[in-house]
Amino acid sequence: MGYPMAGHLAAAGHEVTVYNRTGAKAQAWVAEHGGTAAPTPAGAAADAEFVMLCVGDDPDVRAVVTGDDGVLSAMKPGSVLVDHTTASAEVAREVHAAADAVGVGFVDAPISGGQAGAENGVLTVMCGGNQADFDSAVPVIDAYSKACNLLGGPGSGQLCKMVNQICIAGMVQGLSEGIDFAQRAGLDVGQVVDTISKGAAGSWQMENRAQTMADGKFDYGFALDWMRKDLGICFDEAGRNGATLPITAIVDQFYARLQRQGHGRWDTSSLIDLLRDHG
Repeated sequence: MGYPMAGHLAAAGHEVTVYNRTGAKAQAWVAEHGGTAAPTPAGAAADAEFVMLCVGDDPDVRAVVTGDDGVLSAMKPGSVLVDHTTASAEVAREVHAAADAVGVGFVDAPISGGQAGAENGVLTVMCGGNQADFDSAVPVIDAYSKACNLLGGPGSGQLCKMVNQICIAGMVQGLSEGIDFAQRAGLDVGQVVDTISKGAAGSWQMENRAQTMADGKFDYGFALDWMRKDLGICFDEAGRNGATLPITAIVDQFYARLQRQGHGRWDTSSLIDLLRDHG
């Protein structure tokens, strides 16, 4: 995700320095987009007005932000750190406190839109933090987003992303059952989707994944391994705020079945495979 997002920053005229834990990826980005690569997070963050971070999970965020050669060791007071990782609200608040202690602004800003959204510069960005930090970061985030909203204080962006993932889990399962039903009923899935997508059943998932699901192709973006990580964050937060997530819990177990079958890198639309006859 970070690779094309950084590319949009460079295309918008920003002076960009990149870091990746796999150095060859950073060098490939420089060869394609210009700019420079740094050997450490601190090296990439030195003298930057804005630092954009997009890694895997809570431990990765902590390592890149406050670990050895982390970005906060080099960021100057008045600069802003923007974390696009899907992580916990807890780590967002933790990083906010660490950044504030050294005079650095912080916005937790998880994203939605998948690889295609990153490549096309049309991501949805859900933000938490202080209004002033958000206001200063938005013109930069605009390079790769179509929507960017502040939901509240630190951690609010991550909480909104949890809502996003909860909704997606239920929608993809419903779409899987609908497509499987249509195929068993002898209907043309393309015609069905063209008809019902204009009504109350329409969704991004239907418009973008229904046909690939019908075709049994599951290499279009966000891997179910990462979805299970995200849903685990949702369940942890639900344990704190008292929310009940019965449908999400069922869908999570369906994803677990696909993982056990060795399909962890399939995208999230692969739920339909569990409904099919493979005998």
